[in-house]
Amino acid sequence: MNFLLTLQEIVLSSGFANLSYKQAIMIVVACVLIYLAIVKGFEPLLLLPIAFGMLLTNLPLSNMMHPELFLKEPVDYNNVLNKGGLFDLFYIGVHKEIFPCLIFLGIGAMTDFGPMLANPSSLLLGAAAQLGVYVAFFIALLLNYVVPGIFTPQQAASIGIIGGADGPTAIFLATNLAPELLGPISVAAYSYMALIPLIQPPIMRLLTTQKEREVKMDQLRTVSQAEKIIFPIVVTIICAMLLPSITPLIGMLMLGNLFRESGVVGRLSDTAQNALINIVTILLGISVGATTNGDTFLNIQTISIVFLGLVAFGFSTAGGVLLGKLMYRVTGGKVNPLIGSAGVSAVPMAARVSQVEGQKANPSNFLLMHAMGPNVAGVIGTACAAGFLLTVFK
Repeated sequence: MNFLLTLQEIVLSSGFANLSYKQAIMIVVACVLIYLAIVKGFEPLLLLPIAFGMLLTNLPLSNMMHPELFLKEPVDYNNVLNKGGLFDLFYIGVHKEIFPCLIFLGIGAMTDFGPMLANPSSLLLGAAAQLGVYVAFFIALLLNYVVPGIFTPQQAASIGIIGGADGPTAIFLATNLAPELLGPISVAAYSYMALIPLIQPPIMRLLTTQKEREVKMDQLRTVSQAEKIIFPIVVTIICAMLLPSITPLIGMLMLGNLFRESGVVGRLSDTAQNALINIVTILLGISVGATTNGDTFLNIQTISIVFLGLVAFGFSTAGGVLLGKLMYRVTGGKVNPLIGSAGVSAVPMAARVSQVEGQKANPSNFLLMHAMGPNVAGVIGTACAAGFLLTVFK
């Protein structure tokens, strides 16, 4: 046996010899995201599995993920099972919308809609915070005049939903309208969700005065258990009737909440908000990260999506704060505009940001429960916005 020839064959067949510059860039990006998740604590439960999925899928010759197996509709799942790698099997749960719906089941089981029911005007703040969805959508369409054909209306709609700050909803809509952009849309959505404590405060301070930020709000009324039980049933019926396409998300969200509030299925509620959502988060994060192959990820579309995602987050925050300012004036100074920024559906991170900014202006301020109203309203608002876009562009 020729030792040198064998050594040469080993080297040439290794990942090092087959590493492209695009894969190298994506590996560096993955390591940066891992750093942000572990060292900086930016949404680690989501960012860490996404980043590691990104790392694994960009290792040369790993054969973990084959996106081309899912590009042609209808997908041949027998072919996926026979020829696919590990992440292809995980990705079936994303492609068939199973993971986003199960995530919503867990979110529903963890969510208390009491603050929103105690202050129904929170629904308006949650709706106003969807401004970024539509601004980003129209900007994406206008980019076609700069770079012809860069985004179809379906792709623009999928990009816009990033502004809702709801990862599962972004995945749900992108899977239906623009599966080829699922990777960059998901990474942008979750990355900006993790950066909410950095993105929102400058916008909140820019749009409000010191006097407005100092406002202390009255204690919320106590919401009865009957109200909490009736609410998910009524919302499911109304939303499903108006926007049938969003029934899987809204249905699972409200079922999880009914588990929580009914008081008769403690084991199911505990499973949904702990074991189940943790398992699905791992699989969803890895699957999303695995779609970010350097050869298809690094292009003008991805750069534009990252930019538009930031625009969407900025306008969504501004929309909520501006309506909060209007409420401040209408109520004679009883509403702190800072709670409007929590209208994006990153629960409970956005509400905590409102609380922190409120206490910076007035150390005796306690806005968390007031901000949770718009925050959970934003979850419903983003789902409805996705349902509207899906109905129009499917």
